[in-house]
Amino acid sequence: ARRYRFIWVANLDLQFAVLLTICYNIDMIQAYFNIFAIFAMMFVGYFLSYKKWFDSHTADVFSKMVLGLALPFEMFITLTQKFSKGEFLNLFASIIVPVLSMILSYWVSKGMATLLSVDKHRLGTFSTMFTCSNTIFIGLPINMAIFGSQAVPYVLIYYIANTTCFWTWGIYKISQDSQTFAHVAVAQSFSLIDGLKKLLNPAMLGFLVGIAWLLTGVKVPLALASFSTYIGNLTTPLSMFIIGITVYFLGISTLKLNKAIVGVLLGRFIISPLLIILITRVIQLPDMMVKVFFIQSAMPIQNSVPILARLYHADVEFATATLGYTVLSYLAVVPMLLAVMQFI
Repeated sequence: ARRYRFIWVANLDLQFAVLLTICYNIDMIQAYFNIFAIFAMMFVGYFLSYKKWFDSHTADVFSKMVLGLALPFEMFITLTQKFSKGEFLNLFASIIVPVLSMILSYWVSKGMATLLSVDKHRLGTFSTMFTCSNTIFIGLPINMAIFGSQAVPYVLIYYIANTTCFWTWGIYKISQDSQTFAHVAVAQSFSLIDGLKKLLNPAMLGFLVGIAWLLTGVKVPLALASFSTYIGNLTTPLSMFIIGITVYFLGISTLKLNKAIVGVLLGRFIISPLLIILITRVIQLPDMMVKVFFIQSAMPIQNSVPILARLYHADVEFATATLGYTVLSYLAVVPMLLAVMQFI
């Protein structure tokens, strides 16, 4: 009996390790099911578009509802309910990590564009898609599916850096790809004030109001908190409907793969998350934050890129095809990201 007791005690570490592995696998399985539910909503949007319930105008309406109504309340209630003043101030300093990753990603994109001989009329759009990710319509739902609501503040930190980059530098780079007007004329059509208006959209304003309320230390009234929660809960389903509608009206059969699109796929799903891993080896962050930044960095391209490409007379077909490929391929990318994430 003593011998067996000794063996049992000696193997406690092994038993504990096995138990942790089982629990971790259960968490991963749960994450997979949560992500499946998220993409199921996208397929609902695609199917209802096929059934003519939704049209392309519906996606515009849903986009306005998410960005102008649901997301601002989601940000407001998350900040005011999930954080203390001290926690937020400590958190905000971590924005340097996504900023650094995007700067490095841009320089990598220039080298990749040279390597792949990307057409000069696609260079700005290529670099923007390579560098900036879809942090809200896909990023927020996916992170919440994997980590729960505690991931939202970290998602928002990445969102600030990504949105600032996209609506300032990104939109300027896209404008330089014009195939209709001289570069000087297009560059002049880009207004810093217009860029700031895009940056200070209702979603960002909701975030700023949430910060201001948080810093006052005043508790949110119950009625306002309940209203904000109900409206904010619209964010995930409407966001995924938008993706499904967009993919349907892009037309899967019309998407043409080329070297430049492959380069963007490498940038979005391999290089950008790898840069986050490397940077966080130097700049220490909480484990949850690192994982959220990792997932956020490996998102499809921004939904707005084809719209901006059309506005600035850039290569709309290239932007549209890239959006379709990054969204559709993300179904296969997510399991690989979750597998890699356990080693971060």
